[in-house]
Amino acid sequence: MKLMVLIFFICLIIPMMIYLLSLFLYMREMENRHKLVSFECGFDSFLNARVPFSMRFFLLAVIFIVFDIEIVLLFPIPMLMNLNNMNLIIITLVFFLLLFGLLHEWNEGAIDWMK
Repeated sequence: MKLMVLIFFICLIIPMMIYLLSLFLYMREMENRHKLVSFECGFDSFLNARVPFSMRFFLLAVIFIVFDIEIVLLFPIPMLMNLNNMNLIIITLVFFLLLFGLLHEWNEGAIDWMK
């Protein structure tokens, strides 16, 4: 039993040591800044590679994706024609929760493109 535990720990420690050694050896190469600079057809780039991104657009896109997925999940509901009262109440509550979320985002100004 002790031999099995010893073999297990040896098999665990050897890959960890190899990983740490490779990490240490490649750390020196990562410090080279020339590898991180953008390069265009043999010339240094003329413009900044980073383009400023509108946070308003990002927020609007995230809100759109969330509400779009929620609406798509509501599509199969009309196919369930044999709804009992409890299911109908739950579906109505989910719909009003979505409507409340939309009104809240509208009230907070997150949906307005420009203020």
